[in-house]
Amino acid sequence: MMADQLDAIFITHEHADHIGCARQIALRERIPVWMSHGTYVAIGEPDFGGLLRIACDSIAMDLGAMEVMPFTVPHDAREPLQLTCNDGDSRLGLLTDLGHASTHVLAQLAGCRTLVLECNHDPAKLAESSYPAFLKRRVGGAYGHLSNQAAGEIAAAMIPSGLKQVVAAHLSEQNNRPELARRALASALSCGDDDIHVADGPSGCGWLTA
Repeated sequence: MMADQLDAIFITHEHADHIGCARQIALRERIPVWMSHGTYVAIGEPDFGGLLRIACDSIAMDLGAMEVMPFTVPHDAREPLQLTCNDGDSRLGLLTDLGHASTHVLAQLAGCRTLVLECNHDPAKLAESSYPAFLKRRVGGAYGHLSNQAAGEIAAAMIPSGLKQVVAAHLSEQNNRPELARRALASALSCGDDDIHVADGPSGCGWLTA
């Protein structure tokens, strides 16, 4: 995707792997940047040259042909937000970087036809990994990241409201494998492993139709 195809940049929370060079791109290309007030404070309140937009839980952002709805998630950050996107025909949910699905999270995802869903780790691989004990507790904790099994439970809970396809995302390079994430989600959704898409960090995944 080229910069001139971007209508906005959304920063979900202040952790470095979710910010990258967003400010530099925004200033160079004059692209509005959305984030929560808590995230803005957490990153040091930098100057965005008039491009900053503050997002709030459950208050829709109008991006022309698409309505974006931010919602809070339980994660170890100042004011983390995730999103649903609706073009009037299809609804997409984006859900990564949370330790568990609160009732608020599940309510926000209801009606999503497609879900990009964190499958951060396999609990057994995390337990056996070289991570220090405090980091294992953080990743696997209630404000850390979703395991494959927890992601499967979320996906299964969305089936009655119309979920049709899932993209596994935010997989840990050390503590997970694509085949493990596929297997967990396929089991939860009663489908084949090949029906589950997996996004990787460098290239994401291909375009999908809902």
